[in-house]
Amino acid sequence: MTPELHVIFGTGPVGMAVMAELLRKKKAVLMINRSGRIPLPNGVDYMQMDVAYSDNAVRACKNAAVIYNCTNPPYHLWDREFPPLHSAILKAAERTGARLVIMENLYEYGPTYGLPLSEENKPAPCSQKGRIRQEMTREWMSAFQEGRVQATAGRASDFFGPGVLYSALGMHVLKPLVAGNTTRVFGNPDLLHTYTYVPDIGRALVILGERSEALGRFWHIPSPETTTTREVLKLFFEAAGHKPKIKGISRLGVNAIGLFNPAVKESKEMLYQFEQPFVMNHERFEKVFGMAPTPLRKAVRETVAWFKG
Repeated sequence: MTPELHVIFGTGPVGMAVMAELLRKKKAVLMINRSGRIPLPNGVDYMQMDVAYSDNAVRACKNAAVIYNCTNPPYHLWDREFPPLHSAILKAAERTGARLVIMENLYEYGPTYGLPLSEENKPAPCSQKGRIRQEMTREWMSAFQEGRVQATAGRASDFFGPGVLYSALGMHVLKPLVAGNTTRVFGNPDLLHTYTYVPDIGRALVILGERSEALGRFWHIPSPETTTTREVLKLFFEAAGHKPKIKGISRLGVNAIGLFNPAVKESKEMLYQFEQPFVMNHERFEKVFGMAPTPLRKAVRETVAWFKG
């Protein structure tokens, strides 16, 4: 009997985490990206294609049981590339009848004003990226409510872990840290901030693809215990065997860096997340599906080990 096929769009750290969890469960996996082949384990199928503005995604998913949208274009291309990419993958799920699991973030909530975020929070985006995310959520939820697609979504906070290079706790923070140098983070490091561990994202998205009660809703992915960014970085320094050296970069500093760095320039509108407590509640997911997050210290140790190579 041929195992059911799981199709993953996007081969970044989230897509790779989903792949790892599916392989652990002995599932057949097809990875799809448009940038070109990357190292993959034996037995994992791969296709390179641009799925936007075409029926490529429909053809690729013709035998799929579950589709995972783990795509995430560069920030400066979000407005032009993300909506058509999202729509094409949604169309593939609609045409093939496959279940669709979408990776989302917290951008559409807007400022938290220090209050914890739950799935009950109303969207109030204050950024262009948040508004794009909100429209894409509306699109798949409308398709579900109209009976055109079986879909669900998992939402994570800023994530970190093995393979995560471009994030709030990515290589610009952790590479100097692992080398024992001063590390710099955007915003105020002394505020509470939830960070999500990327292997937990992989586990959670696979669970959402398995469970019918997940459909038609979005779910906050279980994340390690929330503390301040400074305390998280202290754990990283400890795991790396160095004394902590941490500095925050103010909004003025971010503006200055953004004059010369396009990625930082595009990140400025999200800086509010690091200028107030940013806490994500995941109780609903844990209660319904029974998944607990990886403890923070363990997640930190595994991440440091990966960065040390």
